[in-house]
Amino acid sequence: MPPPDAALDALLQNPVPSALRGPLRDFGTVRGGAAVFAADVSPFAGLPPGPTAGDWAHLTALCEPGRQLALVHAGERAPALPAGWERVLELPGVQMDGGGVTGEPDDEAVVLGPGDRAEMADLADRTRPGPWLARTAELGTFLGIRHDGRLIAMAGERLRFDAGPGARAREISAVCTDPEFRGKGLAGRLVRAVAAGMLARGERPLLHASAANTGAIRLYRALGFTEARAMRFELLRTPER
Repeated sequence: MPPPDAALDALLQNPVPSALRGPLRDFGTVRGGAAVFAADVSPFAGLPPGPTAGDWAHLTALCEPGRQLALVHAGERAPALPAGWERVLELPGVQMDGGGVTGEPDDEAVVLGPGDRAEMADLADRTRPGPWLARTAELGTFLGIRHDGRLIAMAGERLRFDAGPGARAREISAVCTDPEFRGKGLAGRLVRAVAAGMLARGERPLLHASAANTGAIRLYRALGFTEARAMRFELLRTPER
C-alpha cells in the first residue's frame, strides 16, 4: 500500500474524477474513467490520462449535446479530440501545494451563507476568479470581507480529496477582490483564513491558477504555496447529437 502522501498525490494528478469518486460524489456523475460535475455546480470534467475512445464515449453520454466543459488534467499536452468534439480554448495552468502554508484566522472574515449568494455571484461575475455557477457555493465554506455592508472580497473551498487519515486535501478557490479595494492585502488575508480552517481539519490546502496569472502565483508563493505540477484547462464543446 502506498504511503499517505503518495496516495494523495495520485489523486491530485487527476483532480476531477478523484473528487467526484470521493467527497464530492453527490455533485456530479462518474462513468468508467469519465467524470463531470452537475451543470449548475461546475463546468469541470475529467478523463484518465491518455483517454481511449471508450472514455470519450462515457463522457459524451454523461453530458447534454453542445454543453461546454472545462476539462482539467495534469501535463503539458492536450489529448486529441474525437469526432464531434470542439476545443474552444486552451489554458495552461499550475497546481500549487500548500503543505508549507500557515493559516491565520481573520477577525473581519465572515462566513457567507445562502443569504449572500446574490452578492457572491455579482462579485464573481465582475472579477472572474474562475467558474461560478448557481450551486458553486455549495461545494464548501466561503469567507468574505465587507466594507460598509458591501461584499468586497471572498475566497472559499471547491475540490476535496481523501486518501485516508493524514492524506486529505482541499482546494482554495474563488479568490477575488472588488477592483476598488485591490492592493490592500485582502486576498492574502482570506486565503490564510480559508487555509486555517482546512489545517484545523487536518487537510492540506492546494489551489489551481492560470500559468499566465503571474500576479496571483506571486501572491500564493509569498503565502507558502509551491508549484506541484503543470496543469491544463481546456474549454470543450460536446458533440451535437
